[in-house]
Amino acid sequence: MSTFADDSNIVNLHHWSLGSFSGMMWDNVLVMTAVVLPALVLTFLLSKPIGAYQLGEVYAKNMGVNIRLFRVALILLSSVLSACVTAFAGPISFVGVAVPHLMRSLFKTAKPIVLIPACFLGGAVFCLLCDLIARTAFAPTELSISSVTAVFGAPVVILVMLRRQKENL
Repeated sequence: MSTFADDSNIVNLHHWSLGSFSGMMWDNVLVMTAVVLPALVLTFLLSKPIGAYQLGEVYAKNMGVNIRLFRVALILLSSVLSACVTAFAGPISFVGVAVPHLMRSLFKTAKPIVLIPACFLGGAVFCLLCDLIARTAFAPTELSISSVTAVFGAPVVILVMLRRQKENL
């Protein structure tokens, strides 16, 4: 695609690939709201099957969860939500990995009915704070938001991995 693109489009592609909220307009927010709100409602509707699935696939199946349909719905919802953010802001790393672990540690629960809104709001706050740092740390030069999220998200992921390794010993 970049071979046949105009120079201005290549610059736009490069800027998008770094990840940034600087190009967001209210029209974009309206489109994202139209996608995210139904996905949020559907995710809430899946909170009981998610809770059952956390206790194991056999338990969820015994509780009446259609595992095949559940997996498809979960993959579709996460894909739609990820694609919506990525389409407008570009790829932003570590948010989907670090924020759920932070929220679970903060609220001391794994209940989906608590973690789903916590992850939605926590991810938004985390991204906005990282965007603020990316824009102001070396102003007037703007850093990639992914580099800032990596600085704060990578230690969280490393700590989770070390904690799991310690539990397995």
